[in-house]
Amino acid sequence: MKGPVKKIHIKKGDTVKVLSGNDKGKTGRIMEVDTRKYRAIVEGLNMVTKHNKPSAENPNGGIIQTEAGIHISNLMVVDPATGEATRVGRKLNDKGVLQRYSKKTGEFIKDV
Repeated sequence: MKGPVKKIHIKKGDTVKVLSGNDKGKTGRIMEVDTRKYRAIVEGLNMVTKHNKPSAENPNGGIIQTEAGIHISNLMVVDPATGEATRVGRKLNDKGVLQRYSKKTGEFIKDV
């Protein structure tokens, strides 16, 4: 990706709601964020089937279900106070540190 990197409104450990795709409306926890591809892996969502070749670790091989990445624009943070999806902003807290906050309630979102 050329040019400046976009700021990402989600972090590992956040609970998010899926806005579009096959899992639309479902919620889950972020397990991993790929900043270069602008995608995130959400626990239990966007499941894909993978065929594994036999190897020393897995002598039988087989077919496994695993999570695939979801584009970050299709995810929205769930406000811990209300349980609803909300937009995220950044503002200074009492200590003068930038912290994320819910635009619906105005409360700070605690980092996990």
